[in-house]
Amino acid sequence: MSAIGVVSSCLRPGVWLLKPGMQQMGSFGLHTAARCAAKDYYEVLVLGGGAGGITMSARMKRKVGAGNVAVVEPSETHYYQPLWTLVGGGAKRLATSARPTGSVMPKGVEWIKSRVTALDPDKNCVWLENDIKIKGLPEGFDHPKIGSNYSVHTVEKTWKALQDFKEGNAIFTFPNTPVKCAGAPQKIMYLSEAYWRKTGKRSKANIMFNTSLGVIFGVKKYADALLEIIKERNIAVNYKCNLVEVRADKQEAVFENLDKPGVTEVHQYEMLHVTPPMGPPDVLINSPVSDQIGWVDVDKETLQHKKYPNVFGIGDCTNLPTSKTAAAVAAQSGVLDKTISLVMKNQLPTKKYDGYTSCPLVTGYNKVILAEFDYDAQPLETFPIDQSKERVTMYHMKADMMPFLYWNMLLKGYWGGPAPVRKLMHLGLK
Repeated sequence: MSAIGVVSSCLRPGVWLLKPGMQQMGSFGLHTAARCAAKDYYEVLVLGGGAGGITMSARMKRKVGAGNVAVVEPSETHYYQPLWTLVGGGAKRLATSARPTGSVMPKGVEWIKSRVTALDPDKNCVWLENDIKIKGLPEGFDHPKIGSNYSVHTVEKTWKALQDFKEGNAIFTFPNTPVKCAGAPQKIMYLSEAYWRKTGKRSKANIMFNTSLGVIFGVKKYADALLEIIKERNIAVNYKCNLVEVRADKQEAVFENLDKPGVTEVHQYEMLHVTPPMGPPDVLINSPVSDQIGWVDVDKETLQHKKYPNVFGIGDCTNLPTSKTAAAVAAQSGVLDKTISLVMKNQLPTKKYDGYTSCPLVTGYNKVILAEFDYDAQPLETFPIDQSKERVTMYHMKADMMPFLYWNMLLKGYWGGPAPVRKLMHLGLK
């Protein structure tokens, strides 16, 4: 049969207010026409060495052999990005979230250090370029009052801005685009509030969450719990409010009212945490494998491409209607493994992905609400307790257990999400 292609990725913030982009492309197994490739053909070619790409390359290695799998990934460093919430809040060091890409690459799998420039699934080909470094973040982030937990270059700036805060507005934003881990923009807000409470600065901070959305969270059960916390901690929430400009020299942030296009409001800030707009990488825009927006167009249950049967998607670059998280990648990887196995045997896929994703909502330095839900935005909780409650145990799971699970199980292709644990915990009743 034709070579297998798997597309996976992590969202990458684009140049702020200029050009949205993606962080890492995932996997896509096809014939390559790149001069830098070790050979011209691979049975499975993975585009991108993010969570989805490394996980699936490990799983595919066991199916077709290491010599038949290659990963295209330009970055020398692989990051466990969910930890950046705690890095931005000063609870973890940035170095603990990073490992050399070579150390997480499955042994024997070819690592092609390049970037994809074009896809041609009709001819089973991809084109690559020589590695070109992307320019750094805009000058606005050089100002000490601005940070963002969404980039390795700015996550430590968040902690610095948090420590240097004196008094005034502390603004946290959520853009008018899909984002990686939709809960992360407000997690740093709760950590900041807790830090200022501990350091005696809380009374001097006017905390504002300016979100383009119309709700605080997409699942009502967890949204209700978060609204109680917001009320208790005296945090102002402005809905349908989208950041369109930052005047760093004046410490001003300009927001557009999405209900009244063109109407803007300027807020002075003492600290600004920016969640930049995100979207598909340029290589997927108008690509044959993508939908009209630029996301890889796959069946939401089998993760097989809707047009090209030998192309599959996993992770942030797909148009799967679920939150873009590492937990979603884990659940998708187990389904995709079964799907590809059957397709390789010329059989129809039977395993179905239910949209499971998880968002550990950090609400303090030792508290987490563990949100787990499906495609229908219904709770799909692993533990037989009310997970909408803040818990110390869930914080330690987020801060300590999940990173261990990521490096030692998921990236090695041995963790397909908590579904088996859930069945055990609920004695098969849920």
